[in-house]
Amino acid sequence: MQIIQTIREKGAPITIAAIALALIAFILMDAKQDKGVSASESIGKVNGSSIDQNEFNKKLQNVESQEEQQTGQKPSNSRLAQIRDQVWNQIVAEKVFYAEAAKLGIEFTSKELDKVLKSDDPSNPLMQDRSMIDPATGKMDQAKLTQALTNIKKAKGEQWEMINAQIIEPQKLASVSTKYFALLNASAYYPAWMEEKDAKENKTFATISFVQIPYQTISDSTIKVTDDEIKKYVESHKGLFKQEAGRMISYVGFSQLPSAADSAKTKAQVESLKAEFANETNVKNFLARNASAIDFDTNYVPKSKIQSAYTDSIIKMPAGTVYGPYVENKSFVVAKMLGSKTVPDSAHAKHILIATVNAQTGQPVLEDSTAKKRADSVYNAINAGANFAMLAMQYSSDGSKDKGGDLGTFAYGAMVPEFNKYCFEKPVGSRGVVRTQFGYHIIELLSQKGASPAYKIGFLAKEIYPSEETINNASNNAVALSAEKDAKKMQAYLDKNGLQKISVPTIIKENDASIGQMQDARQLVRWVFEAKKGDVSDPMPVGDQFVVATVDKIYEEGTQDVETARPLAENAIREEKKAEQIISALGANPTLESASAKYSKAIIMTGADSSITFKAQIIDSIGNEPKLIGAIFNKANLNKVAAPVAGKAGVFVFKVNSFGEKAADPNEDKVQMRLQQTVALRNQAVSNWFEGLRKKATIKDNRSKFF
Repeated sequence: MQIIQTIREKGAPITIAAIALALIAFILMDAKQDKGVSASESIGKVNGSSIDQNEFNKKLQNVESQEEQQTGQKPSNSRLAQIRDQVWNQIVAEKVFYAEAAKLGIEFTSKELDKVLKSDDPSNPLMQDRSMIDPATGKMDQAKLTQALTNIKKAKGEQWEMINAQIIEPQKLASVSTKYFALLNASAYYPAWMEEKDAKENKTFATISFVQIPYQTISDSTIKVTDDEIKKYVESHKGLFKQEAGRMISYVGFSQLPSAADSAKTKAQVESLKAEFANETNVKNFLARNASAIDFDTNYVPKSKIQSAYTDSIIKMPAGTVYGPYVENKSFVVAKMLGSKTVPDSAHAKHILIATVNAQTGQPVLEDSTAKKRADSVYNAINAGANFAMLAMQYSSDGSKDKGGDLGTFAYGAMVPEFNKYCFEKPVGSRGVVRTQFGYHIIELLSQKGASPAYKIGFLAKEIYPSEETINNASNNAVALSAEKDAKKMQAYLDKNGLQKISVPTIIKENDASIGQMQDARQLVRWVFEAKKGDVSDPMPVGDQFVVATVDKIYEEGTQDVETARPLAENAIREEKKAEQIISALGANPTLESASAKYSKAIIMTGADSSITFKAQIIDSIGNEPKLIGAIFNKANLNKVAAPVAGKAGVFVFKVNSFGEKAADPNEDKVQMRLQQTVALRNQAVSNWFEGLRKKATIKDNRSKFF
């Protein structure tokens, strides 16, 4: 359900007109037909149904944009790879699920959408747009909805795609999945005959005597398993030995990280500036002039907000003294203590924002000079007695305008620096105009709480970079190794030069973006799937190193070969052979006494505590042995020594001494038991349902050709 939940959560409020257009487009069923989408290559197929490259890329861009808006930064290459997998899995899930639902006659009709979007239910996405609600009744404003419905058939292009993704698809998924799971739940039936059978099996118990001969009795070294035996075992157990296409590789990395000489050079540079930094009075200009890697914060900052492991040592120094150099965040740093003061722990303020840019897109919305004049006018009006809350509702671009601009109480550092400085350094009651990256704020400081020491510190930091010599050495060494163009020559070069190869322990898949601990390794993955076994790559930059790789093994999709299957199959075959040897050594019709004497194992009795039932998972003194359980409840084995059973942990020679029946529990609630069994059947029906559908589907993934 994770993928379904992800799709469901994509719903978001949008404008009245856009939502209305979506409603009409869906109801008329003709607004979605190829609205200007050009033909493109297929990026994959699910049961023969193509996944269009344009469709995939648009969904990919939507997710990327949403994440960028939420985090304020573009996703990294490794994160983009994760997003591609997320979008691919989502599309595959939709196609697999909707195809199965269609077979069952489950669909989402225009009437259903019409009913949902015209309802007053909180789940209606239209109700998330407050302008669609009648403030007098708290219900849908029918006049506005009717007016919007006149915009028939106008949705197209990107507008349609956005509406479809945010409104229609989540509603469709919610409806179809609800119906589908209702069918699954209804399919869970606990018939009377099964109830009687379960009750009897739960009450009937056995007592047994047995001798266990563990497989360890025979040494592994005495059992040889041939390739032909493994091949035969794999053929008869193909389900256990399926494999996806993939590659196994090994590689050598040549680091581009700074050398000891690079580090020493950076430290000397910082040391040479330390005395001048200590005597400098204009710290801001000094740090800017010397290109410090840490920006100067003009605010007084609480200890908890200072991002340094050396804070305790720095704040103990007198004002004007310096500490360092020390290494932190890949830089040599010298810190100068500039002073301390007491600041509030939290503040309460209200504001009116005259925005110069769109807070989400960063696009300009108003000239700076115009915004400044408007902010000054509003500020003057408030000082002359105008109502702050009314002006906030009229002029503010911030979401707090509906609360009269009230931001509530916020902690130090919660706001952008200029706003934060004003609210924590000005006295309560202050009112002023402050410019930030978002525009001009008319701020009124309502209250402050608490008091803690805060510190102003200047950090002179120089990042430790690798020198050109370091990078060239790494590159040259990688080039020299890559000249050995087959695996044997590569290994000889490594042995001669005392270098070690790293073998990646996991299979690399065609769409992977990382290899072992190496992130952003997509270029290397693409080479791996173009290369042959034994090929050696050219040097490739991966992270902070140049990598030279070789392909050790190629796995084709299908059934594992003998070499690959051996680790799993060999142990199973070895135990089969041990069982055969043990049973042969026991002779025909062994008794408990003869088995005990042959292998010096005790005869053990168990089950007197009524614990051995047909549904028992564990047998006391034995463990989990389902084959033995099955043989015990074969009535033909009562009061006689049964044929030896080759179990999971060894061979068992046993005799069923008796069958008994547990006394009826007077507190047993049959109705409750029946309900529990029905719930268990329902849980069984809905667990792993999607994986079952996916395994049956034929999925062709061509993403590696595009990314």
